[in-house]
Amino acid sequence: MLSRRALLGRAAAVAAGAALRPWPLLAANRPAPPRPAVSLFTKHLVGLPFEQLAEVVAEIGVTGIEAPVRLGGHVEPARVEEGLPRLVEALRRCGLTITMLTTGINEVSAAARTETMLRTARALGIPRFRMNWYAYDGQRSPWVQLEEIKPKLRDLVQLSREIGIQPCYQNHSGAKYVGAGIWDMAMLMRDHPAAELAWAFDIMHATIEGSTSWPTEFDLVRDRLGMAYFKNFAWAGKGHRPATLAEGVVGRPYVDRLQQSGFAGPICLHVEYLPEGTVKDAAYIKEAVATSRQDLATLRGWWG
Repeated sequence: MLSRRALLGRAAAVAAGAALRPWPLLAANRPAPPRPAVSLFTKHLVGLPFEQLAEVVAEIGVTGIEAPVRLGGHVEPARVEEGLPRLVEALRRCGLTITMLTTGINEVSAAARTETMLRTARALGIPRFRMNWYAYDGQRSPWVQLEEIKPKLRDLVQLSREIGIQPCYQNHSGAKYVGAGIWDMAMLMRDHPAAELAWAFDIMHATIEGSTSWPTEFDLVRDRLGMAYFKNFAWAGKGHRPATLAEGVVGRPYVDRLQQSGFAGPICLHVEYLPEGTVKDAAYIKEAVATSRQDLATLRGWWG
């Protein structure tokens, strides 16, 4: 029989060893985080007829699209009442939805047809829209310009609430963009409930802008994350270039952060490295399908 001192010593050793090694049984029994639905931002497919667009997106394997409905988009703002229902119907026939509308809207404006566009989108079941970014003019104090944005943002949030659609703001990298460093736009957003104004958080731009500080930027947005964007880049000298999801700087640690925060979607895949303005011939479409499917496989692998 072991003495009391020996028993206590063995118990301490067991506890110390347990603290140092992984817990395979717990890990095995822990439910896998749900795999979120993935949308595709279809900027690189603008110009395709709606029926062909839907077939190409379905072949890639996503469940919906983020649809550019702005100048030069799938649907021009001037024709949204006729064009957007046609786009929605073409997608529906292939089992797809529009998860977000990409717009040029950042204020309530008759010229931008703000109310007509948002009411048309919501009537078709589209739950959110991406706002246009706000810009600094480089001449005046940023504090003055942020104060000027507040009433525009307030009116847009109020109209969106009445309609029942959620505005989302995307962060971009660069000195002219409000929200590039996250802090400035995050302060403006604090005046509004998270359900009424969210982020379309762009991890690529956050990493370009903040390099190793992106986890802090993520912490600033995670409580009002409306859509998580996935796209990638590689450093190129003093600049950067678009890259496939597998080869770029952004990686699995971002997914780990999302999962640890409890975020389960929606997410959207952006294919930035295919050139804009290219003729959408058979060769281009084949490349777009192949590269988009490759990125989708990478993303699903990261998610687990």
